[in-house]
Amino acid sequence: MTNQFKASLTVSVAAAALSAATAHAEPSQELIDAAKAEGMLTTIALPHSWCAYGDVIAGFKAKYGIEVNELNPNAGSADELEAIKANKGNTGPQAPDVIDVGLSFGPAAKDEGLIQPYKVSTWDSIPDDAKDPDGYWYGDYYGVLGFAVNSDIFPEAPKSFADLKDAQFANSVALQGDPRTGNSVMMAVYAAGTAEGGTAGADALNKGIAFFKGLKENGNLVPVNGSAQNIAQGTTPIYFDWDYNLLAMRDQLAGNPPVEVIVPEDAVIAGVYVQAISAYAPHPNAAKLWMEYLYSDEGQLGWLKGYCHPIRFNDMTARGVIPQEMLDNLPPAENYAKAIFPSLAEQSEAKQAVADNWGKEMGVQ
Repeated sequence: MTNQFKASLTVSVAAAALSAATAHAEPSQELIDAAKAEGMLTTIALPHSWCAYGDVIAGFKAKYGIEVNELNPNAGSADELEAIKANKGNTGPQAPDVIDVGLSFGPAAKDEGLIQPYKVSTWDSIPDDAKDPDGYWYGDYYGVLGFAVNSDIFPEAPKSFADLKDAQFANSVALQGDPRTGNSVMMAVYAAGTAEGGTAGADALNKGIAFFKGLKENGNLVPVNGSAQNIAQGTTPIYFDWDYNLLAMRDQLAGNPPVEVIVPEDAVIAGVYVQAISAYAPHPNAAKLWMEYLYSDEGQLGWLKGYCHPIRFNDMTARGVIPQEMLDNLPPAENYAKAIFPSLAEQSEAKQAVADNWGKEMGVQ
């Protein structure tokens, strides 16, 4: 998304007042009854540590008494679309009802006829730049790319992408996976390219590939996926992910080892994820009720508890419904002052560039 989107996140008090009625709207009893009759919701790619999804899922189950069938919590955005395609005629437990994917995957899923439209009760308080006008997909939360550092190994943490080139970080830097299949990994490469002077789109992505190729050649890049376990063991003492995942991981480790989360000084790239309902959802009413829950104040606060900035954050701030202690747990606002929101077109270019060039430049299949 462009900086135009960034501006649109600033909701005026007047606009918030207009949206207040919908912000408190409840789903109809008819929808609740229909969802309960279906009895199940099937999700995919929702790790419990991601945006506090574990608590969000528990909250939905407790409120409506609907079973949640969780598929492949570690899947990437591309995997989610493939799961819909593979289960078009399947009404069993392997067919996802809903998806949570990187921004560029929303329009792609719409173009391929994989998702169906639905506008939640709080629709008007979702910024226009963060949703499909027809309701096929809609932004849910956003964060910025950062990296976590095992402070036992590196008491003086690197502060930028440029710092990571230093020989002291040999065999230390890791990505979380393959950037061709995971949006967060692709955006980490994009951020590195921005730090290297890439302007946008394919240029930023290709410069990011060159950055990681350089880390590989000088021995700083570890050929192992970054994870909480690997950072704790020292296998990947530095690894990239969205800030909200890293902050949750830091809390989970509880100082064993101590972890510092860095927003790089030389590139602050923000990313929005989006929700959508499968066009082939076996439980379409449960899927709609899930969306109503996620976009209610309760659901949005659930994500914020997990350090994700919910898409209705400014609307809720203007209405004074976010507890102060929750705001106090977030990183300082100035860390995000330089955030850039790549547009859909720029992300589409980047997606094509990583598909074309990552394998051959990095020497991987």
